[in-house]
Amino acid sequence: MKNTLHDLPWPYPRWIAHRGAGKLAPENTLAAFRAGAAHGYRMFECDVRLSADGVPFLLHDHTLKRTTNAETALGSGLSTVAGEHPWGTLSLLDAGSWHSRAFAGETLPTFEAIARYCRHNGFHLNIEIKPSPGTEYHTGQVVARHAARLWHGAVVPPLLTSFEVPALEGALQSQPDLPRGLLLEALWDGWLETAQRLGCVAVVCDHTLWDAATVSQAKKAGLRTLSYTVNDATEALRLIDLGIDAIITDSVDLLSPT
Repeated sequence: MKNTLHDLPWPYPRWIAHRGAGKLAPENTLAAFRAGAAHGYRMFECDVRLSADGVPFLLHDHTLKRTTNAETALGSGLSTVAGEHPWGTLSLLDAGSWHSRAFAGETLPTFEAIARYCRHNGFHLNIEIKPSPGTEYHTGQVVARHAARLWHGAVVPPLLTSFEVPALEGALQSQPDLPRGLLLEALWDGWLETAQRLGCVAVVCDHTLWDAATVSQAKKAGLRTLSYTVNDATEALRLIDLGIDAIITDSVDLLSPT
């Protein structure tokens, strides 16, 4: 799987459903992906981290408190740090009741399950690598390795992104042919040079950071421009007018991808 995205037309849809469709259904679950697909979305963003025994699975937060029943299911006194539990424990948690009663019993999905869902349906994926502190490089290596295996033979590979530079360095070392993107919540000194050093094909910025000057700067460097998290139609139009390549949104029911 050779990374030629620098030389080819951008292969991904403009509209990307954030964490599946993480407002209409429990974020980062199969239910959320199905909700996004039902609204016509064909590309999804999700967060992937590692269990204590090295299984990649979907979860945004460092802890399990907000989006699972871990505090009651694990018992008092036990850690709710996600990366401290084996997949056998994590797989039993309820990741749906926090959202609404309709999703009670929804489970945390493995990265493999989501990959198979996307590939079977012809969907694209933006994988945000979410390492536990101190495991950035290793997590990047492992997630990239699994992504290469799961998308083996695919015409369009997934896009690997992270705020953590060491995670992208690990992904680069492990699977250099997979496309990478640098996530930014601020334009810190050296961001452009870092993206280039990492061989990134894209930068993914907080939408407020994009203006004519920053878009031009990124595009002159040969980088694609993605924007998160855009939930307002007026702001989406502003970004489209600037030439942004893709928009990540929670508002899959309000912003049509067609």
